[in-house]
Parts: sequence; structure tokens; C-alpha cells
Amino acid sequence: MFSYRHGFHAGNHTDVLKHLVLVQLLAHMTAKEKAFLFVDTHAGAGRYSLSDGFAVKSAEFETGIAKLWTLDQLPAPLAEYVGQVRAVNPDGQLRYYPGSPQIGLQMSREQDRLRLFELHTTETRVLQTNFAAAGKRVGIQVADGFAGLKSALPPPSRRGLVLIDPSYEDKADYRHVVTTMREALERFPTGTYAVWYPQVQRRDAHELPERLQRMAPGDWLHASLKVKAPGEDGLGIHGSGMFVFNPPWKLEAALRPVLPLLVKLLGQDSHAASNLKFRQT
Repeated sequence: MFSYRHGFHAGNHTDVLKHLVLVQLLAHMTAKEKAFLFVDTHAGAGRYSLSDGFAVKSAEFETGIAKLWTLDQLPAPLAEYVGQVRAVNPDGQLRYYPGSPQIGLQMSREQDRLRLFELHTTETRVLQTNFAAAGKRVGIQVADGFAGLKSALPPPSRRGLVLIDPSYEDKADYRHVVTTMREALERFPTGTYAVWYPQVQRRDAHELPERLQRMAPGDWLHASLKVKAPGEDGLGIHGSGMFVFNPPWKLEAALRPVLPLLVKLLGQDSHAASNLKFRQT
């Protein structure tokens, strides 16, 4: 349905939603002095060029970050997200896009740790090169993140943020997400978990948020952004969502006014829409 190599999709509308939420979650984690662990189960290459390679072939970043790049006076959550992209483009030209691991590295502190899992060997080599100077704060494992997450939980500090964002090219990923989340909540029920998923014309994709909602033992937040109508051929991604277990209480207030703005900025037709649901127990 879509390529496993994230470089084709770097900076597109799904990345905007994913990383908007991630930046808010990382900001919450760093608000307290105590160390935390950030885990990315499907890390990819960590950082992507937008001026050559895969990104040029697809130019999907033009449907996402490029539409925000030149705007002034963005609401604080969007400005903070764009600020993390600017950190890898210090000359002001949009040439690179930071993946979740890079954003995690930029926003974490000396006392914090990152565990990055990536099974794709080519992506792993690039990830290791990109993070060669990061030192002992970052651990990279050539492994299946679904299975590897067990070894990372619970973190010694009992503070952790986990991003689960497989490609879902393999339809079994939907099942693996549910199983992995069930096991993770048993091992570390107080952790914050963010599950990204694509909006595609597949039954599993429609059912996943509801399955996650039913298993959530406490607070949860579900944010989604659709930028266009589903394709008539049944192919392609028309939106995405982020389901967060144990979200910080300020997250809902930060996203509430921003999602409708993203519909205006990133929407490609009249079917563009956003949705935000939040349960606080």
C-alpha cells in the first residue's frame, strides 16, 4: 500500500500530526527534573533529506511541513513543533526533516535516555550514522520493536514515553500493536504511550482506535486529522491519528484549537476534518 522506507513520506501531513503530539509529550516529560526514557519502536533513519533521495521522488513534505514553514504567528504548539524542524535547518532553508528519534534527542536532557528499535537493516545503518555522536544516552537495537519493547519496561526512573509507529504495510501490525500495548500496560501501567496509525481504507485501521480505547485502563486521548477524501481506488493515506494512553492533562487543551487550523492549512479538499476525543478518569 505504501513504502516501508519512511523517507518517501518524511514531513507529510501524517508526520505533522504525529510530531505535533510528540513535541507536546516530550515537553511535558522535560518539565520535571527526574530523568525519563523515550522509546521509539520503529525508529526509521532518524533524520531525512528533503532535497534528494526518496523525499524528492514523492515530495510529500509539500503537503505537510512545507505549508507551515513560512507562516508567522503560529499558535504555540505548532510553533514549538516547527521549531524542532528548524533545529535541523539552521540556515532557514527547509532541507531536512527530523524523525521522531531526532526530535527526541533534541528535546531530551543529559539525564534522559533513548531506546531506538529498527528492524530494517538499511534504515538502521543510516540511523547509527546519524546518531554516532549522541553517545551513551542513545541505545540503538537492530530488532523488532514490538518484541523489544518488553526489555525496556519499566524504566528504572519509572518515567517513560513510548512511541509505537509501525508502517502498517503488513496488516499484522494492527494486531501486533494491540498485543504490544496490552503487554506494555501490564509491565508499566503508568507510562505514557502514543500510538500512531494511518487512515486508510482497511477495516483494521478503522477498528484500531476503538480497540485501543477499550483496553485503556485510565486516561486516554485520541486525535485524528483527515486531509482529503479516501481515494476511489482504495489506495493511499487520506489521514492519520494518534492515540495516547495516560496523556498529560494539558495535552487536550493544547491540541483543541490547533487541529481545526491544520484542517485549513493542510486540507486538500472539502472532506478534510479533524477530531479530538479525551477521557479523564
